[in-house]
Amino acid sequence: MRVLMWHVHGSWATSFVHGPQTTLVPVTPDRGPDGKGRPDTFHWPDRAVEVPPERLRGEDVDAVVLQRPHELRLAEEWLGRRPGRDVPAVYVEHDTPRRTPSDVGLPEEVVPDSRHFLHDRSDIPVVHVTHFNQLFWNCGRAPTTVIEHGVVDPGYRYTAELPRAGVVINDPLRRGRVAGADLLAGLAAAVPLDLFGMNVTGAPERLGIPHESLWTFEDLPQASMHEQLARRRVYVHPYRWTSLGLALIEAMMLGLPVVALATTEAVEAVPPEAGVLSTRVAALADAARTLASDPPRARQMGKEARAHAVDRYGLARFLRDWRRTLQEVTR
Repeated sequence: MRVLMWHVHGSWATSFVHGPQTTLVPVTPDRGPDGKGRPDTFHWPDRAVEVPPERLRGEDVDAVVLQRPHELRLAEEWLGRRPGRDVPAVYVEHDTPRRTPSDVGLPEEVVPDSRHFLHDRSDIPVVHVTHFNQLFWNCGRAPTTVIEHGVVDPGYRYTAELPRAGVVINDPLRRGRVAGADLLAGLAAAVPLDLFGMNVTGAPERLGIPHESLWTFEDLPQASMHEQLARRRVYVHPYRWTSLGLALIEAMMLGLPVVALATTEAVEAVPPEAGVLSTRVAALADAARTLASDPPRARQMGKEARAHAVDRYGLARFLRDWRRTLQEVTR
């Protein structure tokens, strides 16, 4: 099978391209948002192939995996075929619903009434990445299913040599409250934090956190980030309103115990024996401080976290689910 898919979310795409299909990945000269091609910071197999937009009309494409609303237009322009009508397609909804975007032709609505932009179409199934998302999005006529995340297992690497907490947030200053960036100052007062991700360099100054309490690691290659994260004693997940960060699952697979806000899908992803979940920030700060100062307890909880993550979010199950879904949509 040959599948067209834009490179949008690096970690999710990395898992997807490990499937048996040939994945055609658009690439443009500027490697902008619609033509990133293959990444430098993730390992992708050779069956993920870069294709310039002008060559796509000549490519055999069995299905299109869409992830952003405007990809419907891009696919029609670049393939010369309409997704869902001339070529089978599915839409992966990575996000929790928010206020309805102004550019999708639907009335403005807020959670929990937010209608998906495919609400009135039945020819493109919507694949949610969490059951929480499926519950909260109003998808109307669109068929829906859930394929939970699957992660390439980085292996158990937990050393916990640093009594600090790791946090992974891309664009924390832009994403703000959604990703819980505003909570970092209070958490850093309880336990020193190490912030990994894209555009994190200026975070200590902008958030008013002393440098000794918030170290930053700018856009490390995935393997390097895993190595560094495993040196920290606990993983903190301050996200208020996102689906389920793949970095959380990766941290659990590395063997880190988890301290997380009890919001969205985190309550399903982190069992009680693997970490501490609460909607009280003070309780999370206390839990992070306690785990950072109690290596044996942290290590045991981390082992439970890894066992759960490997069982529920293993790559083999994810790829089986996607293979079945692609077979169904192309049938």
